[in-house]
Amino acid sequence: MAIDFGRVITAMVTPFDKDLTVNYDLAKKLARHLVQSGSDGLVICGTTGESPTLTKEEKLELFRIVVEEIGGEATVIASTGSYDTAGSISLTQSAEKLGVDGLLLVTPYYNKPSQEGLYQHFKSIACSTNLPVMLYDIPGRSVIGLSPATVARLAEIPNIVALKEAYSSMDQVSELRRSLPDYFAIYSGDDSLTLPMLSLGSKGVISVASHIVGPRLKEMVNAFLAGNVTLANQIHLELYPVFSGLFITSNPVPVKAALNMLGWQVGPPRLPLVEATPEEKESIKKMLGQVKML
Repeated sequence: MAIDFGRVITAMVTPFDKDLTVNYDLAKKLARHLVQSGSDGLVICGTTGESPTLTKEEKLELFRIVVEEIGGEATVIASTGSYDTAGSISLTQSAEKLGVDGLLLVTPYYNKPSQEGLYQHFKSIACSTNLPVMLYDIPGRSVIGLSPATVARLAEIPNIVALKEAYSSMDQVSELRRSLPDYFAIYSGDDSLTLPMLSLGSKGVISVASHIVGPRLKEMVNAFLAGNVTLANQIHLELYPVFSGLFITSNPVPVKAALNMLGWQVGPPRLPLVEATPEEKESIKKMLGQVKML
């Protein structure tokens, strides 16, 4: 299945009002802004979008309004994976009816399936839909990880076409690139590893930092692809305070604080996450100053 998700894809935050209800109007405006700031696509209701605390109805409405706002201009990727295969299939099929372009499926968290369990989980979801699928490997949050051998097996399923890799091992990225077909796209799941992963044959990044420095991040990727590695490295080092600063506490707490400081009133996170502390906010403010955003 041939699809180009893009190079820079933003894992979009979910804006909340002060009473923690979803602010759908602001979600549409933020989606539009991100696309105008260099994002080729958006992941909706991923971890950065606080998927664990969103209801199914809220997720479907977010998918619907983002497709309505930027569908056809940028790829809309619905994050529909969870630790429940049947539930993931149900949400996937509902999202497909709303016109999303693809799916992001995270490794099941908490219940710790085997590699065979992971294979059967992802296969079952992929076979329930005609949409292209991006797998998401993030053992730091899900406890277990996808082995390169399991990813290679899954890549034989026609609509499993990409992987968001957040294991942070360049050896693993090398092994993945060696064992996967050329058409199978690998994306960095960590902003700070975008440039080294590009050098190993990755496609691009699923980014949090693009909320703040989207145009410059896109410039870094384009510079590398054009062969200007010196410029790409210069931009990477320039943006590194953002790459690291947005993870001083659990994502998306810092990026929501940063957006609020920049005038995007995306609200606080929902419990069990809490707002950044005064000390963390001061650090985030300093970070924004370093990249001349404040």
